[in-house]
Amino acid sequence: MQPREVDPTDERVLERNYDYAQRNVRLLAMWYECDVEQMLVLLAEHGIELSRNDRLEFGTQYRAVRDRFERDGGWTH
Repeated sequence: MQPREVDPTDERVLERNYDYAQRNVRLLAMWYECDVEQMLVLLAEHGIELSRNDRLEFGTQYRAVRDRFERDGGWTH
């Protein structure tokens, strides 16, 4: 039996991994091998709220991404 393929960018998987990373954007970004800015975009895209500590450090940047996402009606890739 083959293990099931899991999409790490799936909202439920991403949120669970953020919890596993103790709700720490920097740690999650290292785990996903991307920079913090990319991780903030991914979290904002899925509407995953930041922890209190992450809000203090990245809240302005996160809100800007969320606002742009909501204003544009979604991502245009």
